[in-house]
Amino acid sequence: MLHWCTDEVDPKDRFDYWREVRAKGLFGVTAELARERRADFFGEFSLRQLGGAGLVELKASPYTVERSASDIANAPGEAICVYQQLGSGSWFGGMRTNGSFATSHTDQPYRTAPLGIGGFHLRILKIPVRHIPVQDKRLRELTPRIFNDPALAPLLAACFADLGEIAADDAPSAAQTSLVQATLVQATLVQALAHLALIERGIVRPGSRRGQAALRTARLSQARRLIARQLRDPNLAPAMVADLLGVSVRHLHMLFETAEKSFSQTVTDERLKQSRKLLREAPERLIADIAASCGFESLATYYRVFNAAYGMAPGDFRQRARTSVSSPGGKPQPRP
Repeated sequence: MLHWCTDEVDPKDRFDYWREVRAKGLFGVTAELARERRADFFGEFSLRQLGGAGLVELKASPYTVERSASDIANAPGEAICVYQQLGSGSWFGGMRTNGSFATSHTDQPYRTAPLGIGGFHLRILKIPVRHIPVQDKRLRELTPRIFNDPALAPLLAACFADLGEIAADDAPSAAQTSLVQATLVQATLVQALAHLALIERGIVRPGSRRGQAALRTARLSQARRLIARQLRDPNLAPAMVADLLGVSVRHLHMLFETAEKSFSQTVTDERLKQSRKLLREAPERLIADIAASCGFESLATYYRVFNAAYGMAPGDFRQRARTSVSSPGGKPQPRP
């Protein structure tokens, strides 16, 4: 993963470096900022290759960005961008909107700038056209536009959140997933985001094979995130999540049939993961309180499930977490 911040450059040179090396050299855009405001400029970004696409997260104080005809000629992109607005900035053309997502082809011109003092904070998923199974001439005609379908927003948010968590994990442990599985998950999420964007733009039909696959992937991501938010409830059940997701219980179970773990296994795994986090971060908290806060029906059930997964009691895990060096070899792994 590439991460860069203007703190690495002398203050008087920060915006010039950002403009010439980062904006123009890396992203193929023209950055503009009044000279008297450059001394206070701040910007940082991360770039990670995931599933054949590039995921960028960018934060910066206000400035103007333009992707001009000359920029496109000098650095053609031949990719589809799916944008997620994380801050209070504006979208293309400087118009204030409530939309959290937008799409465009990289070789369509635009100009934008934040409307408030908060500056930029967004994610950009850049997907090469050659990696998108749908080959349609309309792909290259996608002018910058926000999403108009509010029903797609939570699905896009869930997929972006999953990708963001993957990007933040530079060295996934064996307890999480194998490298091959992680690569497959990345590619599946990227394709889902690409096809959801093309559904919104009318290029992919929701009922088509690709459209249905994208919707299944996104709904499964959303279901897992809904489960994580409802862990405290000991009555967490498929009917509750299906209702929150807006699908039938049968459809929810069908989503998990294609996943690595069933609904109940996912719930247990999320509860264990949350309990491990609390055992490490709240050493003074009673284990019984942690078990209850994670939705385990009883302390005995928690001990049994934890020991089955990790080969030790929660108290032993807590003690080991206190004394072990923070390294992959020091982390207890679930039993196969």
